Amino acid sequence: MSDSIKYLLSEDRMPKAWYNLVADLPVPPPAVLHPGTGQPVGPDDLAPLFPMALIAQEVTAEREVEIPEPVRDVYRQWRPSPLFRARKLEKALDTPAKIYYKYEGVSPTGSHKPNTAVPQAFYNKQEGTKRLTTETGAGQWGSSIAYAGQYFGLEVDVYMVKVSFQQKPYRRALMQTFGARCVASPSVETNSGRAVLAEYPDSTGSLGIAISEAVEMAAQRDDTKYALGSVLNHVLLHQSIIGLEAMEQMDMAGDDPDIVIGCAGGGSNLAGLAFPYIGRNLREGKKTRIIAAEPASCPTLTRGKFAYDFGDTASLTPLVKMYTLGSNFIPSPIHAGGLRYHGMAPLLSHAYSLGLMEARAYAQTECFIAGVTFAKAEGIVPAPESTHAVKAAIDEALKCKESGESKTILFNLSGHGYFDMQAYTDFFDGKLTDEPYDEAMLAKSLGGLPDIAAE
Repeated sequence: MSDSIKYLLSEDRMPKAWYNLVADLPVPPPAVLHPGTGQPVGPDDLAPLFPMALIAQEVTAEREVEIPEPVRDVYRQWRPSPLFRARKLEKALDTPAKIYYKYEGVSPTGSHKPNTAVPQAFYNKQEGTKRLTTETGAGQWGSSIAYAGQYFGLEVDVYMVKVSFQQKPYRRALMQTFGARCVASPSVETNSGRAVLAEYPDSTGSLGIAISEAVEMAAQRDDTKYALGSVLNHVLLHQSIIGLEAMEQMDMAGDDPDIVIGCAGGGSNLAGLAFPYIGRNLREGKKTRIIAAEPASCPTLTRGKFAYDFGDTASLTPLVKMYTLGSNFIPSPIHAGGLRYHGMAPLLSHAYSLGLMEARAYAQTECFIAGVTFAKAEGIVPAPESTHAVKAAIDEALKCKESGESKTILFNLSGHGYFDMQAYTDFFDGKLTDEPYDEAMLAKSLGGLPDIAAE
């Protein structure tokens, strides 16, 4: 029996096409609606924000979408990413479970986000875009689009959620190193930012607010487009390379997962690993369980409503049907800034509504405990977001210990935490708290959903 720890694919075995779950769904996903007319949006409605190549990917029902060679050339810097067997963690937990993790922290910015940042920058460059605006929570996405933007010669402006801007100065520095401008959101640069500050002068910000600012700035110039790091179909499509590689690597290991896990905020890293497995379940009748691990302070899947809502706080975006806490919901300032989003990706939400996956919500401190347990065993410090997936994986492994079953668990370690050590310092100093969300705010936010939500 092999005692291998890592499973590596050569560059020539990198997937040549992304996978699109839409092709295998038993029920088509709900339409995206124009906020003014309530009718399905067309390409012209999205053209002010996105290049036509990405709009085509957003609506395609094709199972495979070819990865352009210039994108694959950049991917080769870190892809295929490694798959690890967590043998030391298994031993530390004394579990009969087999635990594997796909490690996306080997990318230039330390997370899975360049998987979509690179193609987004490429397609924008092809169409003649000069400047990109975007939002970021913890900074993984902002640093990734900054990296991709400098590679393809694009100017990048990043609106970073204010609490993360303050908590994570090294993420800001990384964006600046790649030539991007980073602004704390809400800011005084935009109408939407000024409106929030007028009502809440001490606002810690949210991804919904930062999206509003980035969209508003993109709409002001013809040479500028908007880039989004999660949620939309084309983003999830690009991330599918994670799961496609993982399938080949699990074959190399002579194993197959019973359970696939990812942390969930907007949904990109979870979908990236899980969608190829959900598609296989649908095509071949397999029963691989998919688990979304989300923060208890922003429990979009476990407490949200499946309804049409705006993707941003200022109601500038199209209406999408997703699990949402309401676009005015502002989560507690937890360190997992990348998971502090009021909505879940519409395609992932659709899959959840069809019963194709499960969801769990975890508090901040229990996730950091899991992250430290993992780091001590495996030698990698997980990003605060990724600790949610680690927590879910450990829980499943301990269930196997209780039952005596030897299940195979695969999770996405979506990024390292070496830019997030202040979070670990706060944890060790006893400064981290499990701040519950405000029930009154949630009720008010859900009560303010667009009227179409009731249809």
